[in-house]
Amino acid sequence: MEALVALADGTVFEGRALGRGGECLGEMVFNTSMTGYQEILTDPSYAGQIVTMTYPLIGNYGVAPEDDESVRPQVRGFLMKECCRLPSSWRARQSLPEYLEEHGVLGIEGLDTRELTRRVRIKGVMDAAISTTDLDPASLVEKARAWTGLTGVDMVAAVSCSVPYVANPEAPRFHVVALDYGIKRNIVRCLVAAGCRVTVVPAKTTADEVLALAPDGVFLSNGPGDPRPLDYAIATCKGLIGKKPIFGICLGHEILGLAFGAEIYRLKFGHRGANQPIKERASDRILITSENHGWGIAADSLPSCLEITRLNLNDNCVEGLHHRELPIFSIQCHPEASPGPHDSFHLFSYFVELMEAHAS
Repeated sequence: MEALVALADGTVFEGRALGRGGECLGEMVFNTSMTGYQEILTDPSYAGQIVTMTYPLIGNYGVAPEDDESVRPQVRGFLMKECCRLPSSWRARQSLPEYLEEHGVLGIEGLDTRELTRRVRIKGVMDAAISTTDLDPASLVEKARAWTGLTGVDMVAAVSCSVPYVANPEAPRFHVVALDYGIKRNIVRCLVAAGCRVTVVPAKTTADEVLALAPDGVFLSNGPGDPRPLDYAIATCKGLIGKKPIFGICLGHEILGLAFGAEIYRLKFGHRGANQPIKERASDRILITSENHGWGIAADSLPSCLEITRLNLNDNCVEGLHHRELPIFSIQCHPEASPGPHDSFHLFSYFVELMEAHAS
């Protein structure tokens, strides 16, 4: 089935749709991972976005239910050079095209993904429209230009849980309350593996409600979109500062920065992939990390109480923060990987150490 991809800058690409087809609008981004397409599809941080995979062959190991990072795919569209229809893995339960069709995600292959990625790198992240029903290039470009976009929009409300739930309820110590801004399942698994009982609560839970659960520590999760409209999350974070140890990942890292008065800026095309190099200042080590974010904290806006612990080696984006006196820290990358390397996995154990020290 013929399909078109139209960018707001007027560029149009031709491809072939997988499944039933359709039409959608979204923010065009690209991911440089070679594997992990299922985790990418189901990562709530991609809500509202159309994802282009830069690696040319996607789907070769199929889809396995245990690799989902949330209850359903979160992307609006999924673009590839070539999609494998006959997966080769003993874990596979269905092919990637079958999975996309089952969940109503518009997938397109046969695209010049190298040129598409190059266009986004040069011009920056932009709005886009993809369709099998409107094959008029000018019409589709106009739809992309007319879309209101994601800047200034609260995307968290659509992906956060509606009621609290508990993981590893029998854990005797280290009760962590995790604010769900779009939390990935593997983050919860990593906290559990570190010995924590995890109570996941909706994004709009207040500081008083969090503290009423008597946590040993508070976790600020990853999530989608622009962090600036999330007044409720920033207010909750402010109310927790100095009360309990706090650990933030990705969007949680940005919310923590905003809670301390730092400024946020939009990256030109973001960091999305499983091969981002960051430098850990304390050890002088270079860590390869998995990342998925389009916003960053302005280093020159940070208060003196926060220390920069890690920097991205590609563009010097602030990758880590630590409070100089309080047990509070954050990381921009995804230490739980899924997909990606585990160079930062030790941060979950470090969080437990902070909770232990705070309790003693």
